[in-house]
Amino acid sequence: MENDKVKTSRASQTREKTSHKKVWTPPNSLDAPPAPKGFRHQWIRAESMGYQDTKNVAASLREGYELVRADEYPDQDFPQMIEGKYAGVIGVGGLLLARIPEEIAAQIEAYYNQKTQEKEEAINNDLMKEKQAGMKFRNESASSVTFGGTKKS
Repeated sequence: MENDKVKTSRASQTREKTSHKKVWTPPNSLDAPPAPKGFRHQWIRAESMGYQDTKNVAASLREGYELVRADEYPDQDFPQMIEGKYAGVIGVGGLLLARIPEEIAAQIEAYYNQKTQEKEEAINNDLMKEKQAGMKFRNESASSVTFGGTKKS
C-alpha cells in the first residue's frame, strides 16, 4: 500500500480562533449614537446648576443645530429627557444631543479660527507698538499641538 494517510491542504485545516479579552473601561455617560452621513453630533448645554439655559439652546438652534430624538434610534437605548419641552430628546445631565450638517460645522470652525487669528495678530501688533529702541524685545511665542505622550525634541 502506498500511503494510508489522507493528504489535506493547508487551507482546509482550521485554526482555533484566539479571542482577545475585553478590557473594562468606565462607562461614559456621554455615549451618543453615530451621526448620519453628512452630519456631526454635539452635546449642547440646556441646564446649568438647576437653571434652564434657554439662551444657549436657542442660539444653537439658530446656528443650524437640530435636536436628536431617541425614537430616531429605536434599536438602541440612549438616555432621554422624560418631561418638559425637551421630552423625547436624547439628553443627560443638563445636556442635549444635537446634530448639524458637516458643511455648516466647517463654516463655524472657519469663522472662529479666523477670529482667533485676528486676535493673535492684534496682540502681536500691540506688543510691537510698545517696543522701544533701548528695550530688548523678541516675540518668542510659539504654539504646538500634541496628542498625548511626551514632547520629542
